[in-house]
Amino acid sequence: MNKSIILHIVGWILSVEAAFMLLPLICAVIYQEKSGFAFLITMGIGLLIGLPLVIYKPKSKLFFAKEGLVSVGLGWIAMSSLGALPFTISGEIPNYVDALFEIISGFTTTGSSILKDIEALSYCMLFWRSFTHWIGGMGILVFVLAILPMSGGERMHIMRAESPGPSIEKLVPRMRTTAKILYSIYLGMTLLQIILFLIGGMPLFDALTITFGTAGTGGLAIKNDSMLSYSPYLQTVTTVFMFLFGVNFNIYYLILFRKIKTALRSEELRAYVLIVLTAIILISFNLGGFKGFFSSIHHAAFQVSSIITTTGYASVDFNTWPTFSKSILVFIMFIGACAGSTGGGLKVSRIVMLFKALMKELSFLIHKRSVKVLKFDGNKIEHETLRSVNVFFACYMFIFAISVILVSLDNYDFTSSFTAVAATLNNIGPGLEVVGPLGNFSDFSYFSKFVMMFDMLVGRLEIFPILILFSPATWKK
Repeated sequence: MNKSIILHIVGWILSVEAAFMLLPLICAVIYQEKSGFAFLITMGIGLLIGLPLVIYKPKSKLFFAKEGLVSVGLGWIAMSSLGALPFTISGEIPNYVDALFEIISGFTTTGSSILKDIEALSYCMLFWRSFTHWIGGMGILVFVLAILPMSGGERMHIMRAESPGPSIEKLVPRMRTTAKILYSIYLGMTLLQIILFLIGGMPLFDALTITFGTAGTGGLAIKNDSMLSYSPYLQTVTTVFMFLFGVNFNIYYLILFRKIKTALRSEELRAYVLIVLTAIILISFNLGGFKGFFSSIHHAAFQVSSIITTTGYASVDFNTWPTFSKSILVFIMFIGACAGSTGGGLKVSRIVMLFKALMKELSFLIHKRSVKVLKFDGNKIEHETLRSVNVFFACYMFIFAISVILVSLDNYDFTSSFTAVAATLNNIGPGLEVVGPLGNFSDFSYFSKFVMMFDMLVGRLEIFPILILFSPATWKK
């Protein structure tokens, strides 16, 4: 394994992260907050470690899939370890384990929090906490790909390891150009949401931080009641953009280049829209008496968009909803958003492929001699793709089951333990009961927090970039 190139990439990540900390530092200057000094110290540490690794040129530039997976896994761990320091250095989250939980939740766009009083944090810390969503949503390595001088094949290994979904393809022949296109779309949608928030009278600081959480489908709020206190207009804008950021960014590329018919033929997009509409209708009827039917539709649409895209914002305390509505929310927690979006979960494309494989198997049991070719978006689903989907699902269920058992050692009720793991593994944020939309994860033991930190990283990085770090074969020469 080419360790020098891996360290070189990690150096880039730490250096870019240190540069990103200029924004919360500026925020501290604007609001005259002394806690901003923590970012200066952390930037110094990041550059002290990162710049030598960037300056040192690897002797060999050989780079394969293994190096790509390890680079992503180690890169995200290093990024989280550095990103937690401002909270601890400033004393606003004095316990480093809690600070690490909070920042991993931010970078992985999970939105689970250990904070009992969110509004007690300084503006600069709230800004950094939300900005990590925006960084982690598209992926810091996708950003690095746009500036790191590497050849296309090498870039593809990194992008496949960090991008959510069963497959990742180049939008254009040059991988660097693909990364720039993705970030341009991401930035454009972010700016549009900020503008619509400002039109609705939202303060600039709130508009920035809430948009970062929406764009990254993260959900770390800046108020203790999440988004309950914002106006229906601002909640509606958030609903629309949560839904939009849950769509595969390839769809926006096709629309941008006037290939609208091709975009609308996407099976994943059609399935995603169908699932969202069905869930909204079912919950709306179940909540019929919730302050009127239109109010029920409004809050159902908000929470369905929030949960299926794994954003995690709340417009209402859905812990008080009927069991049927809460069951639907838990169900769509596992489905997640589209592949190639900023959302988490299993991904709609995988669910569609697994459903088609099930139908094929049932057909085969009835008609033994039948030959049915599985297709997705008009293309044949290759055996390798289906195998990887099945392996991913098996690993996912194994990790989920083991995590629930381990977290249950804290002796909370089953619903709290189950949904806490579901919320962290699927990068959603809130669960039910103890970890509901107005609750938090502060009272879990350190052991359970480490289990859930592992789940957050595994969920965001699609399992294998983290698991491969624990394989002895990875480190053999």
